[in-house]
Amino acid sequence: MANLIIGDIHGCYDELMRLLEKASFSSSDTLWLTGDLVARGPKSLEVIRFVKHNSAQIRLVLGNHDLHLLSIYANVSLSKKKDNLDELIRAEDFDELMNWLRKQPLIQIDEKLKLIMTHAGISPQWDLETLKKCALDLHVVLSSDSYPLFLDKMYGNFPDEWSAELQGLDRLRYIANALTRMRYCYEDGRLDFYCKNQPDEAPSKLKPWFTLPSKIPPEYSIAFGHWAALNGKGTPENIYALDTGCCWGGKLTCLRFEDKKYFKKKNMETKS
Repeated sequence: MANLIIGDIHGCYDELMRLLEKASFSSSDTLWLTGDLVARGPKSLEVIRFVKHNSAQIRLVLGNHDLHLLSIYANVSLSKKKDNLDELIRAEDFDELMNWLRKQPLIQIDEKLKLIMTHAGISPQWDLETLKKCALDLHVVLSSDSYPLFLDKMYGNFPDEWSAELQGLDRLRYIANALTRMRYCYEDGRLDFYCKNQPDEAPSKLKPWFTLPSKIPPEYSIAFGHWAALNGKGTPENIYALDTGCCWGGKLTCLRFEDKKYFKKKNMETKS
C-alpha cells in the first residue's frame, strides 16, 4: 500500500506505463500526480483517459497546462501546434473528459502522511488554512457552470501579491498563478513570472518560493512539479520537486513516499 508521487506527465503515456511497472504499481497503491497531464508529449488523450479510468486510486491536482486545455475547451483560448492536443480535442469523449477534468482539485493534503501536493508550489504569504480556502474557492468556480468566465480572465501576472481583501477575478487569478505557475518570488513574497532559469542563474533579487520563510507547519512535506529546470534538485529537506522534463527529452520521475525511493524512466525518444 504505497503512495507513489509522479511529476508532470505531459502526454508521455508510454513512459508513464513503464514507470508504473518499474515502481511495481498495484491496485492497493495510491498514485499522486502533480498536474500537467497533457500537452507537449505525444499521447495526452491516452494519459487523461488512463487517469480518469483509474481515478479511484489517484490523487490529482490541476496544472497550468491542464487549465490551458480547459480554456481551449471553453472557447476562450486557441490550441497551438506546440500544445500537441489535436487528437485529444477531436476525441469522441472530449466533452466527458473535460467536464471531469475541470472538477479536479488544485491541492491534495493527507493529514495522516502530513503531505501536501500542488502543481507549482505554495505562496509564502499563505498559511495552511489560507491555502485550503483559496484552493477550494478556485475548485468551486471551475466545477460550476460559470467556469468559462474565470478562464477568460485567467491569463495575466497581476495581482502579484496576496491580500485577504482581494476579491473576484483578481483573487482567483492570484490563486491560480500561485498554485500552477509560480517559481520565483521577491523577498517580500511577491510573485515573479518571468524568470524560468535554474536558481544559480537567476537575478539575485529573486528567490525560489521554497527558500522563503514558510507559514506552513514544518511537519508537512510538500511535493510539486512544474519546474523542470530544477531537475529534482536544490530543494530543502521534505520538499520534493518531481518534474524532471520527460516531454523535453528528460525523465519521468516517481517518488515512493514511504521510503523516499525514486524511480525514473527516460523519454523513449531520447537516444542513448
